[in-house]
Amino acid sequence: MPLDPALRQKILASVEAGFADQIAFTQELVRFESVRGAEHACQDFVFRALRERGYTMDRFAMDRAAIANHPGGSPWSEQHSQAPIVVGVHHPREEKGRSLILQAHVDVVPTGPYDMWSRHPFDPAIEGDWLYGRGGADMKAGHAANIFCLDALRRIGLQPAATVYVQSVVEEESTGNGALMTHLRGYRTDAVLIPEPEEEMLVRANLGVLWFQIEVRGVPVHVREMGAGANAIDAAYRIVGELRALEEEWNADRQGRAHFENEDHPINLNIGKIEGGDWASSVPCWCRVDCRIGIYPGVNAGDAAKQIMDRISAFSRADRFLGNNPPKVTFNGFHAEGYVQEPGTEAEAVLARAHETSTGAELKSFMTAGYLDARVYALYDKVPTLCYGPKSENIHGCDERVSLASVKRITGAMALFVAEWCGVEPV
Repeated sequence: MPLDPALRQKILASVEAGFADQIAFTQELVRFESVRGAEHACQDFVFRALRERGYTMDRFAMDRAAIANHPGGSPWSEQHSQAPIVVGVHHPREEKGRSLILQAHVDVVPTGPYDMWSRHPFDPAIEGDWLYGRGGADMKAGHAANIFCLDALRRIGLQPAATVYVQSVVEEESTGNGALMTHLRGYRTDAVLIPEPEEEMLVRANLGVLWFQIEVRGVPVHVREMGAGANAIDAAYRIVGELRALEEEWNADRQGRAHFENEDHPINLNIGKIEGGDWASSVPCWCRVDCRIGIYPGVNAGDAAKQIMDRISAFSRADRFLGNNPPKVTFNGFHAEGYVQEPGTEAEAVLARAHETSTGAELKSFMTAGYLDARVYALYDKVPTLCYGPKSENIHGCDERVSLASVKRITGAMALFVAEWCGVEPV
């Protein structure tokens, strides 16, 4: 049943009353340099914040074997984070409403050279409506919103009348194994809400993602005898060229795929990292290339990986040098499938009402070509999974920033959503 108009306004006023504290909390989160493998202190901070609010706490490590045995698990590597997963559990006095997961990740991508930023990336600055800092948009503003939307209810003497799990994960930017671990831990609810920076829209469809590394070995010689050697970097370039051809074939296959056929280039191959050689005057004998590519919802990740392997193998056999020196291909990160959030669920209807009340606009949906943890809950829990969050700019780039006015609006929408979806009871 839709919320009483007076209660809706009371909730929004409570969000406003706590927003200065919410901004300060978000800044504290941004100050943690929680790149992959260094999220421990940030997770400790989140643990304490949830415990201080009276939630039942759970902190646990990832189960490598369980992840490996799950079809949605991504390969483990030496770079995999050992930071814990943190979950705060709200238990109602009486379970009357529908249960909910509020999920966020604390891991952030590397900053790149600091001199490309106009300010220190981990010193969160506010300029006008924008909060700057690595991870401020993706997704520590949303992480804080998960906590403060519940605080807004408590401030007016209310709490959810259903179980709510506030989940803080890692590995969202590299494998998705953190979210998968919450699933393997047994956390299940009637719906999931993840406030990623999605421009105040609902993600209707999301691509899957594969990470892989190509390693080529060459024949080192002095450059004066270059013809007698084999340049591993040049050979790697040739393989990348073949992968570009595969990328275009996958893009051409978008016809007839709902949510993608009207996109110019939904499948993106990114050459994210390349390194090789040891000396400018020596023909390089090694080269490693790290790649990321998207896959359509409904495409099996294993099948897509095999297609990549087969394509590189066939190309190498026809190459004069690579035919006798085949490259090594390793899948070393995301091995995640995409999803479509079909319209018509009651959860989406509740969010649409909450969004319109908080923003004054109709809720829109769109396709996004990046990875989202929502795939775990949509594919394996098979529950409505709402990825919806604030407006931002430059995520994964320099001078990443999030709109504070937008954060306030989506926090209001989230608080209204929780109140209607879960129901409320006195604290």
